[in-house]
Amino acid sequence: MGTVRTDEFRKEAVRIALTSGLSRRQVADDLGVGFSTLNKWVSARRGTDVVSAKDHELARENERLRREVRILKEERDIL
Repeated sequence: MGTVRTDEFRKEAVRIALTSGLSRRQVADDLGVGFSTLNKWVSARRGTDVVSAKDHELARENERLRREVRILKEERDIL
């Protein structure tokens, strides 16, 4: 039988999945849970306070910075 995960573990997994900037598949692999399991947890917690406004703001900033780094690397490679 599978491992039973605590509610705290599930909540943290959802927070990581929504704010880390990693793909859900990568998060699931890193945490040792199934991809579909992680997706179910995210769907079940949508609209709850799992991710704070500060976490959302940081996730948006991280995404913006990742895009900027990607563009700068492409420009560097062209030169």
